Amino acid sequence: MAPRKAGTTMTDGLSAADLRADVPHSARIWNYWLGGKDNFAADRAVGDQVKQVYPDVVNVAVASRAFLGRVVRFLAGEAGIRQFLDLGTGLPSADNTHEVAQSVAPASKIVYVDNDPLVLVHARALLQSSTHGATDYVDADVHDPAKILQAAAKTLDFTRPIAVMMLGILGNVADDDQPGPAEIVRHFVDAVPSGSYLVVNDSVITAETAEAVRTARSGGADYHLRTPEQMRGFFDGLEVVEPGVVSTPLWRPEPGTTPESLVVYCGVGRKP
Repeated sequence: MAPRKAGTTMTDGLSAADLRADVPHSARIWNYWLGGKDNFAADRAVGDQVKQVYPDVVNVAVASRAFLGRVVRFLAGEAGIRQFLDLGTGLPSADNTHEVAQSVAPASKIVYVDNDPLVLVHARALLQSSTHGATDYVDADVHDPAKILQAAAKTLDFTRPIAVMMLGILGNVADDDQPGPAEIVRHFVDAVPSGSYLVVNDSVITAETAEAVRTARSGGADYHLRTPEQMRGFFDGLEVVEPGVVSTPLWRPEPGTTPESLVVYCGVGRKP
């Protein structure tokens, strides 16, 4: 990140109305679970309520973040991808997508997408690409794929393969939304050429996670869980990379580790 002037904060220039600090937000709750400091009392309250009914949620957050690093290294390395469209960026942490990708392939281009004002402030600071690559940010909602694709095309070449990253974002889309989750996924997959990849990571439904979601909703933060079978459905028509759609810690774990399954699933698919 770029250095900040003394006496400034990452929220300078944002009003309370912009931030809605009194309303919990998924990106800030996630930041709290990861041990970050870019969250407010409303976010911590919901985060603590969810942890009470689902203690493993912090492990899910950590496992999901670790997966980002593994999958980007795979894409930039073995798969040879040089362009990334990261939907639902969230608040930056260690080893962001552009940092991992450009550490493998310095010419990588990354477009981050989110619609939270606090994320936007941080994104303006993290737009520090390697000299050979590029990094940009799109302020947009995942329910508007056309707007995202038009803006992303200023940085990404849609005639060449792109990795569409959807980590933790589809849970923010209800099945009866217009467009719904499957339609959103299809819109992005249809927009990228052969050789592109889709990456999805999200919690799946169990009795415990369903109770956690009910708790979050009662606190003002909505989320939508799906079954592993529904997760696999997002990859229809794609060549799913081994080991398939699996519990996130089990997707190509680091050598020498013995990860345990969690109720968060991920998958990677290549467009033929």
